[in-house]
Amino acid sequence: MPKSFDLHTAPGHLVRRAHQRSVALFMEEAADFDVTPVQFAILHALLEQPGEDQVTLAARVAFDAATSGSVIGRLEARGWVRREPDTQDRRRKLLWITPEGEAAVLKMRPAAQRVQERLVAPLTPEEQRQLNALLTKLVFSGNLPGGSACAT
Repeated sequence: MPKSFDLHTAPGHLVRRAHQRSVALFMEEAADFDVTPVQFAILHALLEQPGEDQVTLAARVAFDAATSGSVIGRLEARGWVRREPDTQDRRRKLLWITPEGEAAVLKMRPAAQRVQERLVAPLTPEEQRQLNALLTKLVFSGNLPGGSACAT
């Protein structure tokens, strides 16, 4: 066991710092839209797969149901998402992106792409591929608490 612990070189700390940088870049690039990265992720997911229930959507974007529920409520208040009862199970609510939400997310996509480009800009193309491969391996390795690779 190491005798000392260097927080500043610890992988978990560096991943958190990279996430902070990613969020800051997103907020800068998407400032005109007044939207958070989580809101964008949910809108983008609903654009790709409309009519999902909240639990399925939350799992697909790797957010817990409580977080996604409050975010969906804010998106609904903006008129970008609507909820409808599932005709098969009235207890479930299905989520749909509205035309206004679709227009907004399509306008946001270039900003989201610029965030990704700026985030990895210090890396060579080969380093970018390596980083992506290593992060994918970490995220989907199944070694997270509870055995879930989609935990937040």
